[in-house]
Amino acid sequence: MTDTDSTPTYPRVLVRSEQSSGRIGVIESLMPAGAAGPPLHTHDFDEAFYVLEGELTFRLDGKLVRIAAGQLAFAPGGEPHTFTNRGPAPARFLIACTPAGFEREFARRAARNEGIDPPEWALKEIPAVIRVGPRIGEEDDE
Repeated sequence: MTDTDSTPTYPRVLVRSEQSSGRIGVIESLMPAGAAGPPLHTHDFDEAFYVLEGELTFRLDGKLVRIAAGQLAFAPGGEPHTFTNRGPAPARFLIACTPAGFEREFARRAARNEGIDPPEWALKEIPAVIRVGPRIGEEDDE
């Protein structure tokens, strides 16, 4: 939260490794309409995305899939994936990472957005993420 109002700062870490004995990290995120997501990437941890509001487009298993509010997308560890918001409105969604650890990256991003230092727990090691391709919309086949 900011000091001047009650507007949440995104991303927000809801559950961190230390709270779950390393089993799960949960993050709430907000992606503006038309925002590009991360490049196609892979990592060892499983990642689930539950859309609360709006819609997201994912590249999973080599296919583009639209996920609307109330739907879930799952990227098992090792599967290349990415996402973007092609919808007309912001998308608010939850990200669950298991095992935990990657929520530290989101805490660092939130601190940068606020112009403050990240919390001490967020300075621990973050699981590796490997870029394996372009963002959605940067491909020749789009």
